[in-house]
Amino acid sequence: MNGLSIENVSMRFDLPNGSYVQALKDVSLSLDHGELMSVLGPSGCGKTTLLNIVAGFLAPTEGQIMLNGHRVTGPDAERGMVFQQGALFEWMSVRENVEFGPRMKGSPAEDRRQNADRLLEITGLGDFKDKAIYELSGGMQQRVALARCLANDPDVILMDEPLGALDALTREKMQGLVLKLWKETGKTIILITHSVEEALLLGERLIVMAPRPGRIHREYRLPFAEAGVNADLRTVKKDPEFGRTRDEILSMIWEMEEEIMGRTENA
Repeated sequence: MNGLSIENVSMRFDLPNGSYVQALKDVSLSLDHGELMSVLGPSGCGKTTLLNIVAGFLAPTEGQIMLNGHRVTGPDAERGMVFQQGALFEWMSVRENVEFGPRMKGSPAEDRRQNADRLLEITGLGDFKDKAIYELSGGMQQRVALARCLANDPDVILMDEPLGALDALTREKMQGLVLKLWKETGKTIILITHSVEEALLLGERLIVMAPRPGRIHREYRLPFAEAGVNADLRTVKKDPEFGRTRDEILSMIWEMEEEIMGRTENA
């Protein structure tokens, strides 16, 4: 069976003092191949924990992750991760960073070179192949990180606040690039963000999570990602439905944050 399935996943972290933190509780959802999903929620709702479980970095306390009919038991090239910071190899050139995964898998030198050059052209870095990483801006480094992830040809791309450290203009350009890559590659993408606007723009499905324990609070199916593939993102954001949904979700998250603060004050 193709696609990603998160089945009754719970995650509990035991603490040295004998207490514990229930980070996730009974989270279930499924994504078909090629779906683009954004995940929102207040701090402490388990967004990154869930992404790390899907990546195979963490084993859930209960439940399982299934991908294309088999169980996820650890990290694998079928799932690529793009972090908030590029996590690039500073001592390698741009092209060498993109070639790294295929080189580790033993791909022929000419094949991986051609593939790296193709991906760098797609991400707008064709003129920077031989540059050192430290010579690039933050936005360009995130483009390298995307190209490096795509070079492994993963079935699923996991993105943990990948645009959070960028300035507003660069972030907008990168949002457009994410939509372009999603449409051109047909990859399944899960993107975590703290920005409601970004979640609306980059999620044909949008999940709002509630905290303590982390769980799915609300799901939306939205037209804005598809619209943004061929339209200016600022025009998409002027859609009255975009504004209405943004305000609804902001109010939802604000109420959760106030509830969290109330719990903290009463603890």
